[in-house]
Amino acid sequence: MSQRRSVVLGTGGYLPERVLTNEDLARMVETSDEWIAARTGIRQRHIAAEDQLTSDLATRAAESALAAAGVEPSAIDLIILATTTPDRTFPATATAVQAKLGIAGGAAFDVQAVCSGFLFALATADSMLRTGLFDTALVLGAETFTRILDWSDRGTCVLFGDGAGGVVLQAQEDVQAGGRGILAHHIRTDGTKGDLLHVDGGVSSTGTIGHVRMQGNQVFRHAVTNISSAVEAVLGETGVGIEEVDWFVPHQANQRILDGVAKRLKLRESKVISTVAGHGNTSAASIPLALWTAVSDGRIKPGDLVLSEAMGGGFSWGATLLRL
Repeated sequence: MSQRRSVVLGTGGYLPERVLTNEDLARMVETSDEWIAARTGIRQRHIAAEDQLTSDLATRAAESALAAAGVEPSAIDLIILATTTPDRTFPATATAVQAKLGIAGGAAFDVQAVCSGFLFALATADSMLRTGLFDTALVLGAETFTRILDWSDRGTCVLFGDGAGGVVLQAQEDVQAGGRGILAHHIRTDGTKGDLLHVDGGVSSTGTIGHVRMQGNQVFRHAVTNISSAVEAVLGETGVGIEEVDWFVPHQANQRILDGVAKRLKLRESKVISTVAGHGNTSAASIPLALWTAVSDGRIKPGDLVLSEAMGGGFSWGATLLRL
């Protein structure tokens, strides 16, 4: 049976030039490379230049994805950008990306679901493409997350970095069952847990940007449980067994969380794409960055079955299954 399905045509990513290593951080706050690496798996993170906006990072990732897909910007009629660190309160940062790419038509807007944002954006774009509202989309995750960090708080400042990633997603007709495209999503939130991971500022609350605050142990416990349940829901909906998954591309939050989820799902370590050591937690950018890395180095190939998951503040969490 054939159907209209959203297919990933190309992946892209961008990391700022400046690198902040664990050794650099040890000169700023009471910590060490050994302490950070043992607890998080992170060795370094990238920091946006002072004159770089989130839209600049997103535009570079978009250009990378468009080149990989062989698609001109003029073919894009939808841009959805997942970000927690927009250029301005309004307009949406996606509209700045639209302008920088020279796209005059279609629609562009932001999605805010913190570290789960890319999966929420992907599910939104997929719904719009499958129903025929749009045909070709840029789905992006971009963050200048280091600008909301308290650099005196070693529990959070060691975790995060800046970056952007994305995909070109196109609706294709008459895709056969088992063919390429997005197969299923499962996205959820639980607002009662919002205080466990949040920013202590906001437009209507304090009139300030604020800083990231996190109760790490509780976040870890909820992350493994929620992510595992989302993955099981996606697999159950599609009838796919975990052993059939070729690659697991998780949100790059913390190597301990990656290992905990993989162990709970009984996934072989060789199937897990981990890039957290090189750029830390880039929030909404981390899944598309990891996907781009693994496609670029040849690990993930056309036809491979890819499973992704994420959890972020809100709490928000979700999973997506797609065949590249």
